[in-house]
Amino acid sequence: MKKLITFLLLAFSAASCMKGQAVDMIVHNAKIHTMDQANTIHEAMAIRDGKIVETGPERQIMNKYSADEYLDAGKKDVFPGFTDAHGHIMSYARQKLSVDLVGSKSMNELIVRVEKYSQAKPSKFIIGRGWDQSLWGIAELPSNERLNELFPDKPVLLHRIDGHAALVNQKALDLAGITPQTVVDGGSVAVKDGKCTGLLLDNAITLVSARLPDFNQKEIVKAVEDIQHELLQYGITGVHEAGVDQEDYQLLLGMVKAGKLDLDLYVMLMPSEENIAFAKKNGKITTKNMIVRSFKIIGDGALGSHGALLKRSYSDDVHAHGLLTTSVKEMNRIASIAESIGYQVNIHAIGDSTNKIVLDLLKGIHARNADHRWRIEHAQVIDPADFALFAETGAFPSVQPTHAVSDQRWAETRLGTERLKGAYAYKSILAQTGMLALGTDFPVELTNPYLTLHAAVNRKNTEGDPIGGFLPGEALTIEECLYGMTLWPAFASFQERRLGSLEKGKEATFVILAFPFKVRDVFESNYAFKVFIKGRERYTSE
Repeated sequence: MKKLITFLLLAFSAASCMKGQAVDMIVHNAKIHTMDQANTIHEAMAIRDGKIVETGPERQIMNKYSADEYLDAGKKDVFPGFTDAHGHIMSYARQKLSVDLVGSKSMNELIVRVEKYSQAKPSKFIIGRGWDQSLWGIAELPSNERLNELFPDKPVLLHRIDGHAALVNQKALDLAGITPQTVVDGGSVAVKDGKCTGLLLDNAITLVSARLPDFNQKEIVKAVEDIQHELLQYGITGVHEAGVDQEDYQLLLGMVKAGKLDLDLYVMLMPSEENIAFAKKNGKITTKNMIVRSFKIIGDGALGSHGALLKRSYSDDVHAHGLLTTSVKEMNRIASIAESIGYQVNIHAIGDSTNKIVLDLLKGIHARNADHRWRIEHAQVIDPADFALFAETGAFPSVQPTHAVSDQRWAETRLGTERLKGAYAYKSILAQTGMLALGTDFPVELTNPYLTLHAAVNRKNTEGDPIGGFLPGEALTIEECLYGMTLWPAFASFQERRLGSLEKGKEATFVILAFPFKVRDVFESNYAFKVFIKGRERYTSE
């Protein structure tokens, strides 16, 4: 009898040791939104070597696998890491080092902020960003008289919130050699009574910015690290960086190689001659968690500064049609180069005229490659007659819903009632394409993805305006938004086989939310309880 008991104990011990396939981690007692095609929800997930082995019911996963680590999610919501499909990390980093003009309620407040910054951080130049004259209760764009009085010997460059307009003082104009006679392709210099007002649009801004020194690189790196922490706290694990020069690419590359940047980065190169030569030489590049395989073309300006190119003049300025910042000839040249080296092209298009130009350009690439995935960034104002071209050309839309509710104060003034029917029309575009990628366009808007959800679903701003929602017929559903922040951005960046959903074989990049995901009240901001990238914990709120 003693031998039998000993045998049974040994057998039981051996069976216990062999129980289940070995994995590194099991996440269980969870509500796992896999974001697969069926939007399946599971209770547990097994992870090995940074990849998902299986998701399924709690009992099935716990019985089938044994792990080095078990993470009880406490029935919290688990999603694939969110992706911001259109952001500007490098611009945001420099904004953090500049005068913060976001939310300025008047020109006086702007001046006070610039003065305080100048006193706190003495330097040979001043750069700021974030002013928006629509918050000042005036229609016209500002001029530089006050800046000239206060800073006669120091160049000042103050970017509008959208980055497509800037106010500069006379010292900056002189430094750049700008006079009332200066003509700029794809840009403009405002002149009144024979004098420059200091207002520059689009390509004209570069004349000044190119003459000013950059911030200290150590400061920029620290700012980028702070931005990463900010994004991770919301559960954002990936960013499509919408346009960098070679210097900024090298900075990001150095941070990735040094392990200072864990975010999945899909980097778009600005199509400078330097970047084009680099792309021709190196082709598609993957360095750890950073991918480079696309060009970003800026097609026109912004609606708020009358720079978006419209088919008909602006309703509030019959003499303005906007600006085409990159000529059709140049767009076609860049597109030809991109196609020859297998690069994607992502084109900023705000106005209905620019969108039509881009859609026409995409006809050729679609005829040769139906799965090109070339993107229209913003797709903000569309002539309803052109909606069908999205399906016909294979254009992939990348939109930012918070722009709709930020612009709703003045959009109708710019466009008129009739043309507004094709603006911020995300539902109509989705009906043509079947997918769309969602982003914030930070730092133009905040990084908070729940504001994106609120704007897309409720079509309201943070104050709950307008009461009935802005163009509510173009609202997206919660499910569409979640796909737009997970699986669809992965597809838009050729990464759907490794990211975007929590399925077998894909990377274990996921967020456990701190609070229950509120389907009805999506305005309520949420935060990450824990964030994992490739199976490694990269953020925790604890």
